[in-house]
Amino acid sequence: MQKKRISKLPLMFMCMTLICTILCSTGIISVPVFEAAGQTFTVGFDAEFPPYGYKDDNGEYVGFDLDLAAEVCKMRGWTLKKQPIDWDSKDMELSSGAIDCIWNGFTIDGREEQYTWSVPYVDNSQVVVVKSDSSINRLEDLKGQIVIVQKDSSALAAFTGEDASKENLALAKEFKQLQQVGDYNTAFMNLESGMAQAVCMDIGVANYQIKQRGSSFRMLEERISSEKYGIGFKLGNTELRDKVQESLFRMKENGSFDEIAKKWGLETSVCLDTGAGSVVKDEPVSSSDKTADGENKNGSDYLSMFLQLLDGMKATLIIFVLTLVFSLPLGLLLTFIRMSKFRILQVIAKVYISIMRGTPLMLQLLVVCFGPYYIFGIPLDDSYRFYAVVIGFSINYAAYFAEIFRAGIQAVPDGQREAASILGYSNSQTFGRIIFPQMVKNVLPPVTNEIITLVKDTSLAFVLTYTEIFTIAKQIAAAQANIIPLFAAGIFYYVFNALVAFIMSSIEKKLSYYK
Repeated sequence: MQKKRISKLPLMFMCMTLICTILCSTGIISVPVFEAAGQTFTVGFDAEFPPYGYKDDNGEYVGFDLDLAAEVCKMRGWTLKKQPIDWDSKDMELSSGAIDCIWNGFTIDGREEQYTWSVPYVDNSQVVVVKSDSSINRLEDLKGQIVIVQKDSSALAAFTGEDASKENLALAKEFKQLQQVGDYNTAFMNLESGMAQAVCMDIGVANYQIKQRGSSFRMLEERISSEKYGIGFKLGNTELRDKVQESLFRMKENGSFDEIAKKWGLETSVCLDTGAGSVVKDEPVSSSDKTADGENKNGSDYLSMFLQLLDGMKATLIIFVLTLVFSLPLGLLLTFIRMSKFRILQVIAKVYISIMRGTPLMLQLLVVCFGPYYIFGIPLDDSYRFYAVVIGFSINYAAYFAEIFRAGIQAVPDGQREAASILGYSNSQTFGRIIFPQMVKNVLPPVTNEIITLVKDTSLAFVLTYTEIFTIAKQIAAAQANIIPLFAAGIFYYVFNALVAFIMSSIEKKLSYYK
C-alpha cells in the first residue's frame, strides 16, 4: 500500500502544475516569474522630465513612468533601480548594459528601427506654451518669434526632423530663431524673462509646468504634432520587452494602470489596450488645477532643498579632493617624463598633454566611462560611474599641472643647480632641497587658478549621470519650477572658491619668507 501511494505523487504534482499553469495563463491568478525573481530591473530616465520622472521635494525620484515600473517589478518579484541618466548619453547607457530600458516619456515615432519597443502606452501631443499676456494665440502667430525646444526632443523633430510635416517645416523657417536648451526649467526662464516668446513641448510636461507655475502661462489650443510613447529596450532584447509588456497588460486588466495614470493626471492621454491604441484628445489644463498629488504648491520646502543640495555638495567635494590627490602627483610624474633625456618619453608626454588639453573634458569623461565597453567589450557596472568621474578628472588636470610644474622648474636659475653640484649634492637632493621648494613658490598662483576651475568643472560629472550639487540643483529646479536651487548651488560654488582662494593665498604668503 505504501508503494502505491508513493507512485501517485508524481501524477498529483503534474496535475497541480497543469492547473496552476492554466490559471496563470488565463489571468485568474497572478504570480511572479520565479526564474527572474530577485533580479534587478534598471530603468533609465531623465530626472528633469516631470510628471514622467523627476525628483520631488523629499529628494525621491518619482513620476508616472517610475510608478508603472515599480508596479511591474512588484508583479514580477524584481528589484527596481531608478537610474537617472543624461539624455544625450541614453544610447550608450542602453548599449553598454548600464540600464535595461529607457522608460521616461520616450517617443516611438521616428525611432522605430533603433530600439525594441513595447506597445504604445501614452498618446502624446506637442503643444506651444506662451505667457498669459502674450499676443500669440495661433501657430501662425509664431512667425518672427524666438521659439525654444529641448535638445533631442520630439518638439525639435516636429520642426526639423525628416518626418516633420510640410506645414511645420514651413513654420519653422518663419521663426526668428529656434533655440535648443538642456531642460524645460531653462526654457521657462527664457520665456518668463522675455528672451523667448514660446516654448514647444510634450503636453504632459506642459500641463505639469503650467500647474506648478500658476497663472503666468497658458497653452495654445492648436497642436504641433501627435506621437506615442513606448518603453525602449536594446535592439533585439525581445525577452525582457515581452515580460514587461505582459505585466503592463495585466495592470490594465486589474485597473492598476489606470489608477496610476489618474494619480498623475494623464488618464486622458494613456492608450494602452488590446486594440490599436486610438488617439485621445488632451484638453488644456487651467492653471488653477491641482498638482498630481491633489495639492496646490505655492512655495518650496527650503529645508528639504538644502538637505538635498547638501548631499550633492558632499559628492562635489569627493570629486574635488580625489582629483587633487591623484592629479597633482601624476602631473609631477608627467613633468619628469616631459623633461626626460629620452626622446621617446618626451614625445609620449607631449602627445598625452596635447590630447588632454586639446579635447573637451566632457568628451574625455565619456571615453573613460564607456570606452572599456565599446573598445574592449568589458561589461560596465553601475559603480564604475564614480571611478570613471575621478579617473577622467584626474588624467585631465594632471596634464595642466604638468605644464605648470615644468614652467616652475625651468624658472629656477641654472646657477643654483651648478652650485648644488659643486657642494656635492646628488640630483635627488638638488631637486628635493633646492629646486622643488622654489618651484612650489613659483607655481602657486597658476595652480590656484586651476584648482578654482576644478571646483566649477565638477558640474560636468552630470554627463556620466553622477549626481553632484549642480545636477541635483537642476533636478530640484525642474521639479519645483523654481530657480532658487540654482542660485543656492551658485552660492556654494562662490563660497567654496573663495575659501580655496583664501587658503592658497595664505600658503603663498607663508612661503614668501624672503619678503
